[in-house]
Amino acid sequence: MRLKTRRNTPVWLIAVLPILSILVAFIFGAFFIIWAGESPITAYIALINGALGSSFAITESLTRAIPLIFTGLAAAVAFRAKFWNIGAEGQLYCGAMAATLVGTGMIDLPSIIMIPVLFIAGALAGCLILLLPVFLKTHMKVDEVVTTLLLNFIILLFVNMLLEGPWKDPMAMGWPQAARIIDNGVLPTIVAKSRLHFGIIIALVMSIIMWAILRFTVWGYEIRAVGYNQQASTFYGISINKSVLMVALFSGGLAGMAGVSEVTGLKGYLTLTLSPGFGYTGIAVAMLAQLHPIGVIVSAIFLASIYVGADAMSRTVDIPNYIADILVAISLLSVLVGSMLARFRIVWGK
Repeated sequence: MRLKTRRNTPVWLIAVLPILSILVAFIFGAFFIIWAGESPITAYIALINGALGSSFAITESLTRAIPLIFTGLAAAVAFRAKFWNIGAEGQLYCGAMAATLVGTGMIDLPSIIMIPVLFIAGALAGCLILLLPVFLKTHMKVDEVVTTLLLNFIILLFVNMLLEGPWKDPMAMGWPQAARIIDNGVLPTIVAKSRLHFGIIIALVMSIIMWAILRFTVWGYEIRAVGYNQQASTFYGISINKSVLMVALFSGGLAGMAGVSEVTGLKGYLTLTLSPGFGYTGIAVAMLAQLHPIGVIVSAIFLASIYVGADAMSRTVDIPNYIADILVAISLLSVLVGSMLARFRIVWGK
């Protein structure tokens, strides 16, 4: 058996790959559910009901999808230019810290101005923290996978230091959390008696903007060209370092906005448990979406529904909610295998 490069990849194959990946994940997940001693049909019905079975469940799934859209976009944009940003988790916390710094009393503006200011501050913080990995990659050839990944832990330790020290809210009964965002900086809810907030609109708008930039602008053309072939892009006159810097700024800014949306829309204050791994899950979101900004929306909502549904399933059926992590992991592996088969075909024999 050997792999041979396909001259032309069928469009239908690219479109079907995410669907097949999801089906494979659920098939393999059924074996783990059986191993746990429960019926896969009963478990999956409970999962679907928990994610989509009521208006409350739907709003919870959409709420969970908001940070995943931002981090999925961050990964998708960076990966398009083969800049492997694994640091969206840390950049998310940088955005949350910036929102906390500005939004807890530094300035007090009307909501229509205050909220954009907080998102701009969070985006700038995400951009700035990514400048170091970009410099190390472009000037010293240091692998950005290592630098962006390790920065996550440094940033989390820094957040912990702040919450246990100068930023600790004296009104929090000893809990390590920062002061609350002022009322003018809080995102309004868009569905009564739910947690779904205006961040979903901002996330959808950013997805459309990033799609338009990548599809219709010179910047987008350069980013895509660098991702396809860096050597050919250099011959064409495209600056690789400039393109890497550009995607890093976009990527870090989007991840920072995820932190702002969580602080201003959901939690109301900064904590060390602000993110259960949204930055890492964003990679799976981007891969399932085939790095397409609009596809990120669908992918994020799907994975968010899996996590919300798994929580409900664990309460209804005697199965740990960690089954959601298994489904997401298998989906990601299936996408990777499918992407390989889209580029290569299997040839049997000599």
